[in-house]
Amino acid sequence: MSETRYIVHDVDVGLDEDDAQIFARLAERLDVEVEDLLRPVLVRRSLDARRRRDVHFVTSYELSLAEALPEPLPHKVARVVRSRLSPARPESLPVASQRADSRPVIVVGAGPAGLFAALALAEAGRRVVLLERGKPVERRMRDIGTLRMRAELDPESNICFGEGGAGTYTDGKLYTRIKHPFMRWVLACFVRFGAPESILVDAHPHLGTDKLVQIVRAMRERILELGAEVRFETRVDDLLVHRGAVVGVRTREGDELRADAVILATGHSARDTYERLEALGVPLEPKPFAVGVRAEHPQELVNEIQLGASAGHPKLGAADYALSAQVPDAFMGKRGVYSFCMCPGGLIVPSPTEPGGMAVNGMSNAKRGGRFANSGLVVQVTPEDLRRQGYAEGPLIGVAFQRALERATFHAAGDRYYAPAMRVTDFLNHEATGELAATSFRPGAVPSDLWQVLPEFVTQCLEQGIITFHGKMRGYVTREANLFGTETRTSSPLRVLREKDMQCVGFRQLYPVGEGAGYAGGIVSAAVDGLKAAAAILDRGTS
Repeated sequence: MSETRYIVHDVDVGLDEDDAQIFARLAERLDVEVEDLLRPVLVRRSLDARRRRDVHFVTSYELSLAEALPEPLPHKVARVVRSRLSPARPESLPVASQRADSRPVIVVGAGPAGLFAALALAEAGRRVVLLERGKPVERRMRDIGTLRMRAELDPESNICFGEGGAGTYTDGKLYTRIKHPFMRWVLACFVRFGAPESILVDAHPHLGTDKLVQIVRAMRERILELGAEVRFETRVDDLLVHRGAVVGVRTREGDELRADAVILATGHSARDTYERLEALGVPLEPKPFAVGVRAEHPQELVNEIQLGASAGHPKLGAADYALSAQVPDAFMGKRGVYSFCMCPGGLIVPSPTEPGGMAVNGMSNAKRGGRFANSGLVVQVTPEDLRRQGYAEGPLIGVAFQRALERATFHAAGDRYYAPAMRVTDFLNHEATGELAATSFRPGAVPSDLWQVLPEFVTQCLEQGIITFHGKMRGYVTREANLFGTETRTSSPLRVLREKDMQCVGFRQLYPVGEGAGYAGGIVSAAVDGLKAAAAILDRGTS
């Protein structure tokens, strides 16, 4: 007799419940005996901590029954059409191109978009040349260490530039709001290259910097095994354009490399690339982004606020939070303020890329075992805001604003790659006391008045947002918490316009992708966007 497979959604599981108790609840939901459950497997898990007295998991299980259930099915039970346990296959991408073209596809940038595009193309049999302005991830780590320990910046090898992209030095979050068939393949690839299988189950999976470093290196080795060429410390300074088509690139050293197509996956901080694209006439448009500060709290405090008596339970790691508010604003009526890239048990890290400018970001390792939690607290910024601030009209208006903030931040810290900082309570009191709470930040924090560093429309909204956040997380406003300037690299401040076939408007064979092109907002969405470009190129090759 053939089995029928079902999925049971929204099964509440207590922190101390075992499999026997869970399976009994599944059997009760299905009105069968426990012995009738065949191969029940957890396929989805999220933490519900909305009520601190009842912290629990909400799960989904797949299982088979020898006899099909009568219709209609019980509430939150569905017949499985395609099991979540089925492996995601590369066949979900177009088949290998049979086009015998001696020119390679050039991929510019080895962040998530570039790495996944290069991997997919190489596995489909296409020649690939992957160019990265920064260094391999293991050498990049040393340069980041030099910035953190000695306040010395390498403009080509830092938190933003180098193999793995900016996402490697974050919390490594893998959840996204986008819906696309390639998402499953992205997560399966991460597992293939060393990620734990739990990322296929957890509603909010993360990897951490230490895991990402290993995975990125394994992906590079696979790309090389497939015959692709990978060049580090190779900055692309120009595009070769012929009759409206991009036919190659020119590197900083002056080498001209010809290509069948160019995937532009430079990341959100490649400002020199933006400037060159504008000079070439590539269509760009400014878009909204966000700037603000990075908040740091003791992790134990966040655990207590979020988890109550369950804090420290062996099944729970470091607690996180996600906060947002719409606050009154003189220009927009309501303006968004929200937490960004929250890093439990992590570190605040310096993330400048240009001499004379300073920015900060956050990262966590896989275990999230650090003493502090940090998160960006950022305010929505529109091109119209910047016009009111007196910035010159044009697609790079957001870049000019970011640079101005970073220079002001650098100056406030004594013209060095330290961070101006202020207690949360002092910020709300508009009083720069010169005192700071304990912090993890290196190379160092300088007590400063952040009201003098950021524009007034940003600080006023931050003030209202923080007060609102304290109402949602009692204890968020505390003398134990600091704010650090300045969070400017939340996303690209512009978009490179492209057609539905992924090619740039007016520039055939150029595929702008990922965060830098303005089409993604995280590791997974950037990887999916890179895969979409690879699929478009493969489709073009077989047409």
